[in-house]
Formats: sequence, structure tokens, C-alpha cells
Amino acid sequence: MYSTVYPVVWKVLWGAFLVLLALLVVRLIYNYSDPNPFGTVGRFGFRIKKWTDRFVYPAARFLATFKVDVRLAPLVTMFIALVLTYFVSSIIGNTFYVIDGLSEGITTGDPKKFIGYVLYGLLSVLVLFIFIRFISSWFVFTRNTFLGFVKRVTDPIMLPVQRVIPPVGMFDISGMLVLILIMFLQSIVLNVFVRN
Repeated sequence: MYSTVYPVVWKVLWGAFLVLLALLVVRLIYNYSDPNPFGTVGRFGFRIKKWTDRFVYPAARFLATFKVDVRLAPLVTMFIALVLTYFVSSIIGNTFYVIDGLSEGITTGDPKKFIGYVLYGLLSVLVLFIFIRFISSWFVFTRNTFLGFVKRVTDPIMLPVQRVIPPVGMFDISGMLVLILIMFLQSIVLNVFVRN
């Protein structure tokens, strides 16, 4: 699956990102050019604005709280879309990789390889949860939701690191440090259990 299905999924994800990127670049240009709203160019710009509003509005609201020019919101949205696309494609790739590895461990009857892929998969789920926690920190949620569950699962890892590296404004740098540590652990698991 990793070598057959994942390349197609990867192309679809990054293709969607490139389409969104193109729309946001056009919107950014229109934000500063201010064309005639009754002309062809102005009507096209209005359509682009209407299509991208649902993506740009949260970033504009965020910028407005810090009294930054909200016309720059498409740039923030581009950055967030890039990060999301990268992490989603990595998570999907890891999922296919683990499924292929578990299948190989079962068919070859190699328990060491099977255990390695299970550990790698659990660490990948932890990466996913930390990523969800990072995204959900921008929203309000209760303990009864899935996001509350994610917070409870990741608290034992995140809270000690956050005591050492507190959040800077709305940005939690400690999450990036934990992700780097987990990726390092994943490489150790692969070297010890999977690669012979």
C-alpha cells in the first residue's frame, strides 16, 4: 500500500494545497490592488474572496487581535495550510508504512519485526495526538470531547516539557520539541527492531 496507494494520496493532498495556495496568492494580490468592484477583474476578485473566506477568516481574526493588517491573513493561511498538508501527508504515509510492515511481520513470522512496527505505530499515534493537540489549542473544547481525550493522553508528556519551555504567546514551542524527540525514538525503534 505504501508504494502503490500513498503516492496517489500524496499527489491529491499536495495538488489540493497548490490550488489553495494559488487562490490565496490571487486573494493577497487583490487585497492590495483594490480593483474596480464592478469590472470583470473586480467580480473575479470578489469570487476568489468568497471561495477563500472560510479559510482566511480565522487568520484575519487572529491578526486583528494583535492589531496587525488583516490583509496579510492569506499569508498566515498559506503557512498553516503548508504545515497541515505536510503533517497530514506524513501521518497518512506512516499509516500505510505501518500497515505494510505489520503485514510483512505476520507473513514472514518475524515477531521482532512485528513488535517494531507496533511500537512505531504507537509512536505515530502519539505524534498524531500531539499534532491534534497543537491545532486544538486554538479552539475551546470540553473534557468530554475527543479533543479532551487527546489532551488527557498527551498531558503526561507535554506538561513536564511545558514547565521547562513555557508557551510564547499563543505558540507552544514545547510541542515541536516533543515531536522531534518522538521522531528520534521512531528511528531508534526502526534500527533496533525492523532493520536487520
